[in-house]
Amino acid sequence: MELKNQNNHWLPQGHGALSCFSLLFFIVFFSSSFTQLSHASPSMYLEQRAVKPRHMRLLKSALEREVSTRQLSDLWAPLENQGWRPCVECGSEPSLPEKSEGYIQVFLDGGLNQQRMGICDAVVVAKILNATLVIPYLEVNPVWRDSSTFMDIFDADHFINVLKDDVSIVKELPDEFLWSTREYYAATTRDTRIKEAPVHASANWYLKNVLPVLRSHGIAAIAPFSHRLTFDSLPMEIQRLRCKVNFQALRFVPHIRILGDAVISRLRYPQGSAGEMGTNHLQMATDAYYKRRAGKFVVLHLRFDKDMAAHSACDFGGGKAEKLALAKYRQVIWQGRVLNSQFTDEELRSQGRCPLTPEEIGLLLAALGFDNSTRLYLASHKVYGGKARISTLRQLFPLMESKKSLASADELSQIKGKASLLAAVDYYVGMHSDIFISASPGNMHNALVGHRTYLNLKTIRPNMALMGQLFLNKSISWSEFQQAVVTGHWNRQGQLR
Repeated sequence: MELKNQNNHWLPQGHGALSCFSLLFFIVFFSSSFTQLSHASPSMYLEQRAVKPRHMRLLKSALEREVSTRQLSDLWAPLENQGWRPCVECGSEPSLPEKSEGYIQVFLDGGLNQQRMGICDAVVVAKILNATLVIPYLEVNPVWRDSSTFMDIFDADHFINVLKDDVSIVKELPDEFLWSTREYYAATTRDTRIKEAPVHASANWYLKNVLPVLRSHGIAAIAPFSHRLTFDSLPMEIQRLRCKVNFQALRFVPHIRILGDAVISRLRYPQGSAGEMGTNHLQMATDAYYKRRAGKFVVLHLRFDKDMAAHSACDFGGGKAEKLALAKYRQVIWQGRVLNSQFTDEELRSQGRCPLTPEEIGLLLAALGFDNSTRLYLASHKVYGGKARISTLRQLFPLMESKKSLASADELSQIKGKASLLAAVDYYVGMHSDIFISASPGNMHNALVGHRTYLNLKTIRPNMALMGQLFLNKSISWSEFQQAVVTGHWNRQGQLR
């Protein structure tokens, strides 16, 4: 039962089973000049130096692996239909309130996928309050320092049009409210800023605390706004709207989609680049002849950047020097406030709390049955340790590619140095891959797993606790390792949960 008050505002309903998803990231170039090398910082040298494989016995067996045709066929087979249908197709007609209570602004921090989740929540909050949403403001991320705006990443016209019958959305405030900027709220406490929104706040919290501000001032700005709306006790129509935002309204800008399509085409048809095949290559790829020749590929989100490595407090095989460097970085960035640092590496790994290294994710993929002819697309931010750290993964999968290897400098020029746009390309390619797998959970993992599950696409979720325990067993044979991996992942390939 869906409940509204006399002003047509949404009220939460009791807990119940939901039938739809609410979704709710040693390159030292040696010069002939010793002088140039001497100017490299000690930390840079440490991060880029070669690290010996930690699982040499397994690696040797994996490099000699043989995969049967039957095993490959089963591995690449798409998921069977699980009997579900997208929830946005089974809802009632959307309804836009006759009168808006005012303008809602939200300020979103985090990376692309955390911001994406915040955008979904912002639309829902505007719906709950019968308010007009201003295109969300994306904060500059302190780690990636990306100043990309919503309209740099997403197609704003498409976003507004898809949701026009659900929520009123504007690109900018009218003249009378132009004073309501991020700088204005950064200066001091303002009556129109809501800064105490709790994590996973209820619909009633917004009706009680934000609606009065809207009615008094005609505008309310919510900052911070990350994970600020509950997933529970909301009407089905509100949950369905979340899905509509995430899976229909949020579309990347054209140049991201064009670049993504070019990368996908070069992965599927590796016999020549788009440039070598001519401008009609993408059109030709739609023909039946080219479809028969299309190759399959896996997207691997290798979440292994320096921040992740430091925050996890795990040992990644770089010895005492690496441990000290990560501990120092952890102290500078988080003042030592990292819970995992209280546990030993063995405890963290056995609990599945250590991200998989490039070597370990490579061994997982090999054990699952991917052979060395697999086309692997690497989706990731800067890898901690650079090329040296991923050399073992490349040994296992020599056909590994990335944006930089598949796109020209000219094609990449529009997104160079923009972490959000780079992530957007990876997201787009990930959504069009035959299989997606992430080396460890995170916002991009969650977003893509949810999106692909919604569309019934194969997505492998590593069993982190199992893998941690297997890698701690230094005497395990390849056959035992492979059997444990296959058994532990048979129901983690996109099945609903």
